[in-house]
Amino acid sequence: MKAPGLEIAIQRASRAAHIPPDARLRAWARAALARRASVTVRYVAEAEGRRLNREFRGKDYATNVLTFVYEAAPRGPLSGDIVICAPVVAREARAQGKDVRAHHAHLLVHGLLHLQGYDHEIGSEAARMERRERAILARLGFPDPYGERRSAPLEATG
Repeated sequence: MKAPGLEIAIQRASRAAHIPPDARLRAWARAALARRASVTVRYVAEAEGRRLNREFRGKDYATNVLTFVYEAAPRGPLSGDIVICAPVVAREARAQGKDVRAHHAHLLVHGLLHLQGYDHEIGSEAARMERRERAILARLGFPDPYGERRSAPLEATG
């Protein structure tokens, strides 16, 4: 089965050295998408992450990933932005005993699933989303992000 078409722009407003290379981000994005999409992935520093979370979600702290959906027609291509806060990713990976690269992959997949309509506000939807995340990450060679050191649910929304 051929992977869906992907137009992806990657922006680096953070200079964090642990941000994966563009080719790797593109490969992870392709693995997470079930249909055509036009996506901007923007890596930000703490101040921008906090500002965006405050402005769009009313929460005054930098969160790990935000998803902004622009076009979500039932059958047409998806369009949106995924914003990942690099310092939060590094902090969470350390605190959870995870490889930072695996955490980057998880957050990108998580954000892209939100773009495709997945959610984790309701228990059954959260379980469905987590199953999908686990399957995609396993195909990419990453461990279960919800394994033994399970943290609070991710907050990616938008």
